[in-house]
Amino acid sequence: MDTMRDRLAPVLSRLLDEDPRVAVVLAEIGRDGFTAAQRRHPDRLINVGIREQLLVGAGAGLALTGMRPVLHTFASFLVERPFEQVKLDLGHQEAGAVLVSAAASFDWPAGGYTHMAPGDVALLDTLDGWTVHVPGHPDEAETLLRHAVAAGDDKVYVRLSTQSNGQGRPVDGARFWTLREGRSGVVVAVGPLLDPVLASTEGLDVTVLYATTVRPFDTAALRRATSTAGTDVVLVEPYLAGTSTAAANDALHDVPHRVLGLGVGRAELRRYGRVEEHTAAHGLDARSLRRRISAFLGSGSDAAGV
Repeated sequence: MDTMRDRLAPVLSRLLDEDPRVAVVLAEIGRDGFTAAQRRHPDRLINVGIREQLLVGAGAGLALTGMRPVLHTFASFLVERPFEQVKLDLGHQEAGAVLVSAAASFDWPAGGYTHMAPGDVALLDTLDGWTVHVPGHPDEAETLLRHAVAAGDDKVYVRLSTQSNGQGRPVDGARFWTLREGRSGVVVAVGPLLDPVLASTEGLDVTVLYATTVRPFDTAALRRATSTAGTDVVLVEPYLAGTSTAAANDALHDVPHRVLGLGVGRAELRRYGRVEEHTAAHGLDARSLRRRISAFLGSGSDAAGV
């Protein structure tokens, strides 16, 4: 099966053909996928070289001229390294753009910590007005990318990963989807962590919500779920643990509730290893999730069935 990032160049190349307002800005990463598009649209396919601050600045400049720029590189180089430009060139100037990242939290362990960005969504949370999509399958990535480009002049972040669920879902760029219903708690699975969450909660009396658009946070969906499943909530996110706990707390501010945020830990894992080893070390594999979710919800279940 192809990856989310495999869909990026074909989709953007078609959008360049279809919409004269679309521009793509690269910083070397991913340029080979756009060779044909570069020939057709040399004025709207721009590679700034290994200059990530310029990547964002150039994109903001294009946006201020009325273009719809799509900026792409690894997450650590797209959100963290040029954060000042994201904050000022895009945010302060009210310039809209689509930021599409790769490598996610630890997709390329051999690249080391410089190529990991578990804090990207939390960092964008310090800014106003960002939409954040976290697809869990290549089909969802394509859908959400098209949503992002079509979103007028909004500021949108699309977080791509090599990790993927076994099947795509009919995402709409807005809502959380209810995949299971129970009465003993709510588990919100974000993007590529859906399959481990479904495996870890098999046989548990819980509601499972699937989230691929995490900002804005779907307050209405969480409130509906907790009205029947109770107000114990577990958030399982493929980035920094606790990133969305404040959003969940705000959604339930008027009712007694508990929230557990599971995700990538703050401690840096200093051995390269494999993606699967990082996932397990952060407690995001199905066996670990079952143990942690069961302990929080007080179900008394263990990992034996996973």
